[in-house]
Amino acid sequence: MTKLPEKQEAILTFIKEFADEHSYPPSIREIQEACNISSTSVVDYNLRGLESKGLIKRDREISRGIEIVGRGRAGVRLVPVMGLIAAGDPIPVPESDGWSRPPDEEVEVLESRLRGRDQVYALRVKGQSMIDAMINDGDLVIIEHRAAADPGERVVAWLKDREETTLKKFYPEGDRVRLQPANPTMDPIYVDGENLEIQGAVLDVIPAL
Repeated sequence: MTKLPEKQEAILTFIKEFADEHSYPPSIREIQEACNISSTSVVDYNLRGLESKGLIKRDREISRGIEIVGRGRAGVRLVPVMGLIAAGDPIPVPESDGWSRPPDEEVEVLESRLRGRDQVYALRVKGQSMIDAMINDGDLVIIEHRAAADPGERVVAWLKDREETTLKKFYPEGDRVRLQPANPTMDPIYVDGENLEIQGAVLDVIPAL
């Protein structure tokens, strides 16, 4: 194959290295910053060049929709995205015979990032309550479905009396539980232990574009 232009070679190398490290491809802006390119339109131009050469595939309908052609898909699992985690909107969880409803979409995640867990699902985050834990509005959180957690874990908690879900750090304190946001502008939530149901703990975070 003819030698690639310098920018395309740098972009292709970065995409491979980023995907190996993070288990998902980089965004256009991340490519721009890492490869010191002047604008996202120049990144797009060079991605189209790589695509025309058959080196990458792009799905423009999804975020981070870049795939290196010829790379095996072994070790990748499709994880169901089961909606938003937002107050007042209870989330579905896996049941004994499957999921309570079809997923909104699916996201590819390396098996190594799932740590051998079987029951996993993803939620899209709405809000800024966990920004100091590197979880931002629009990010996807990969959740292991389980009903217990260790102190300090980031959990999906169902507050029965409020009929709300929330993503917070879990701290049991006697008969009550402190659900601690990772945002200094927000106060913790205190609930009676019997009023709380843990629906999972965070395994990984996939940043939004």
